[in-house]
Amino acid sequence: MGTVKAVAIISGANNDVKGAVHFIQHAAAAAGGGGTQVKGRISGLTPGLHAFHIHALGDTTNGCISTGPHFNPLKKDHGSPTDEERHAGDLGNIVVGSDGVAEISIIDKQIPLSGEHSILGRAVVVHADPDDLGRGGHELSKTTGNAGARVGCGIIGLQSAV
Repeated sequence: MGTVKAVAIISGANNDVKGAVHFIQHAAAAAGGGGTQVKGRISGLTPGLHAFHIHALGDTTNGCISTGPHFNPLKKDHGSPTDEERHAGDLGNIVVGSDGVAEISIIDKQIPLSGEHSILGRAVVVHADPDDLGRGGHELSKTTGNAGARVGCGIIGLQSAV
C-alpha cells in the first residue's frame, strides 16, 4: 500500500471554532515505520493548551459529545503520547496562540490510517482545557485527562492521494 491521506474538517458548537486537520501515513509507517503525520490549523480557540484526542466514533449527530470516548482499542489507561500506557487516541495538547490559532504538527505511531486499528471514520476532538496526561490526580485523569468540554471536532475521512 502506498501513501494514505485523510482529513477532518473541524467545527464547534459556537461556530467560532473551525479548521482542518490532515493525516498522512506513508507506506513505511503502515509496515511499522515512522507513524502517521498529523498537520493542521484550528482557529477560534482560547489561548493556551487544549487537549487533542482521537475519539472512538465518527458520529456528530449530537455535536462533539456523540463521538464517544477516546479511541482505546488496547483498553489502556489515559496517558501522554510518549507513555507506554496510553489510549491510542491520546495526542496530548495543542498550543493556541494569542490570536486563537493552533498550528498542529504531530507524528504518532498509534493512529494508523489502515489496518485493524485504523482511525478512519473516527473523530478528532479539541477540548476546552489542557490534558493532564493522566498525571493530574483528578478522578477523570486516567480516563479523559480531565480535559473538559469538547469545543470542536471533525470526522476523519479518506482523502484523495493526489
